[in-house]
Amino acid sequence: MTAARELFAEGLRYHLAPALRAMGLTDQRQVFLLPAPLHWAQVGVRVVDADAHALRYTVHLSLAAKPTAERDHLLPVAPPEPWAPDGSELWHARIGELMPVDDEVCWEIAPGPRWLVAVEDSIAAVRHYGLPELRRRLAAATAGAPGAGETYLSPAELDEVNAALLTAAVARIQRAELDGKTLVLTGAWSRSDPVAYEVLTGVATGFLAGGDERFVQVRCTDTLGRELWLF
Repeated sequence: MTAARELFAEGLRYHLAPALRAMGLTDQRQVFLLPAPLHWAQVGVRVVDADAHALRYTVHLSLAAKPTAERDHLLPVAPPEPWAPDGSELWHARIGELMPVDDEVCWEIAPGPRWLVAVEDSIAAVRHYGLPELRRRLAAATAGAPGAGETYLSPAELDEVNAALLTAAVARIQRAELDGKTLVLTGAWSRSDPVAYEVLTGVATGFLAGGDERFVQVRCTDTLGRELWLF
């Protein structure tokens, strides 16, 4: 085992795993689960690559319905691996998709005095971005109804507007939902990003110009549900 792998094993065992258990997850090796009777709500830690000098890892999240045999304790069924979606999941995301960067995010561990910084940063990412969204998805699935509102556009239907956001280097819209008379757009945006504000102003104006009587205003929130802008 290389020094980097030894440090990763130490970081996982003594820092990351205890921190995630403190957040309410249970762990089985490098997969952590939110206890739920009907679903597998998982946070998976996956090594991306490693050599003798450094190791890089990332985090995947997934939500899947348990089959009847598992729910009724008739036959144990293994959940799908969170980093290898097979199409049976209700939802799957890489941690970077839930963060302001909206991109692939990996943490690197290498021998040295600051190797633990990467582990602590990944714990913070799960706490502030990954776990809130996983809990929201689980609550919605458990209730059998949308958790934050009626879905307005599906991810596929958002492709066109998200392509325009990508051109402007603005994070994509992750969800478009109706909450009363408000259309709520959620994405990995920041109030301090003037480009995102300008582009989303145009997006909101376009939605409002469509004349859909179900909403009269558009609210943009970040991935933690905090309101950023109201149009």
